[in-house]
Amino acid sequence: QVQLVESGGGLVQPGVSLRLSCAASGRMFRINDMNWYRQAPGKQRRELVATITSGGVTNYADSVKGRFTISSDNAKKMVYLQMNRLKPEDTAVYYCKMRSLGRADYWGQGTQVTVSS
Repeated sequence: QVQLVESGGGLVQPGVSLRLSCAASGRMFRINDMNWYRQAPGKQRRELVATITSGGVTNYADSVKGRFTISSDNAKKMVYLQMNRLKPEDTAVYYCKMRSLGRADYWGQGTQVTVSS
């Protein structure tokens, strides 16, 4: 069994930065890619925010390009999301997901990020 745990969320003012972390433990697996999603209040669907492949290729939602940076440590099975210049519309529960080479998806429980003055 695989467990993912996110950390680093909190309540911050607009314009500041936060760094989210996600660590995997349990049964080991080979990583295909790692992702950060978010689910805003009142929204039913999770939005894909950022992706990083095992080869280090990254991709971002238009809404966060230039402000967020995803990085990873494949050996430690950790993924990070550096969020700069946060806006109130970034308020959401942030989830990490790791996909194995066998296309199995593993999700964390989420961490709340609230951006408010």
